[in-house]
Amino acid sequence: MCGRYAFFQRPSEVRRQFAEAGMPADECPGDDECRQTYNFPPGTFGLVYRADVPDYGAGPKKDDQKDQDHANDKAEKMKHTASQLEENEKSSQDPDETHYKLQAMKWGLIPAWTKRNPDYGSMMKTINCRDDSLMENKGMWNVVKRKKRCIVMCQGFYEWLKKGKDKIPHYVKRKDGQLMCMAGLWDCAKYEGSDDKHYTYTVITTSSNKQLKFLHERMPVILDNGSDALRTWLDPGRYEWTEELQSLLKPYDGELDIYPVSKDVGKVGNNSPTFIIPIDSAENKSNIANFFGNQKKKAKEGEAKQNIVKAEQDAEKKDNKVEHEVGETRATTNEEGSENNAPLPSSPRGVKREHGKDDEDREGESKVRKTSPDETGSPEKSPAKAGRKMRSATSNGSASRQPPKGVKGTQRITNFFGK
Repeated sequence: MCGRYAFFQRPSEVRRQFAEAGMPADECPGDDECRQTYNFPPGTFGLVYRADVPDYGAGPKKDDQKDQDHANDKAEKMKHTASQLEENEKSSQDPDETHYKLQAMKWGLIPAWTKRNPDYGSMMKTINCRDDSLMENKGMWNVVKRKKRCIVMCQGFYEWLKKGKDKIPHYVKRKDGQLMCMAGLWDCAKYEGSDDKHYTYTVITTSSNKQLKFLHERMPVILDNGSDALRTWLDPGRYEWTEELQSLLKPYDGELDIYPVSKDVGKVGNNSPTFIIPIDSAENKSNIANFFGNQKKKAKEGEAKQNIVKAEQDAEKKDNKVEHEVGETRATTNEEGSENNAPLPSSPRGVKREHGKDDEDREGESKVRKTSPDETGSPEKSPAKAGRKMRSATSNGSASRQPPKGVKGTQRITNFFGK
């Protein structure tokens, strides 16, 4: 995990639920700015909760090089002044000094130093960040782990159990039905020649707990809603990486519900509330109704029950049918990463990357080189015809080239030998 999850609540509803849990949000995106689906794939806009800090992150602003040098300097790494400790203490004890926001961001982190839109494959490699990759102060995560931490919301996530050549999807959610808050990192990039800001995020993974070991060895880092651990993770006063922050990245010790679900969830773009229902219960409407009824009895009042009611209403509205979401044209591949067994979405058809002017210039030069005659003035070769014999790799049995007729001073080389 995490390669696919379920997020089907409106941002405005999440904002209200967070406020009830003591997690206020001063800003919130419109309900149409985040994708709400029972099958949320990478490369789309999800909902993130973070401290309201500038785009360069928490703490004092530094240029990228100084920031990197500072992080890699062992002497500076050990330095922790009294004033910094006082600031951290104040930030932790007085939450009114810190403001938080809900924000729509794209899943698949793009570092701030990126100068042009990365290719699709590169973005797929940054949907997850391993917790052990944050232990050392180096690499692409070094700045964001200190200055740009966030929480990614979902109702639950999917993981695929491998059985021989077959893969069976399972849904994982909190047993108490509350929103799942996954630890994440965010960043903001601006490409050369553009003022547009691109906000993106990644989900941090750790070793699986005992409940999930049978599915996969990795799982997302889950922090309890409104907990001290969550507040510590988001605290902008902590803009130096510490053992305390690293210690938060551990397997979830709460109770989870895990059960197999419909294989239809494997295809990117498919959407149905039946994806979060056990496969045995999803076979007929009466079982679906019983499932939601039992879930509501188990759930506490408030947030958990509201999530179940929303899914039940969606199931009735869509008549439990699987629909393909409008605008989702990506195919699904069987590729999988080390962090999950989820089938990944392939590159959008016909689109590898947004090309800049430099790319166009290089492509133009390449085309000129390929289509122009060679330096000796030889005529352009015609395309190979079907059935044409291949040239030998060890001998040249092809006919010699004839020079253009009418050119003076050119003769066959054999004419220079006397009889």
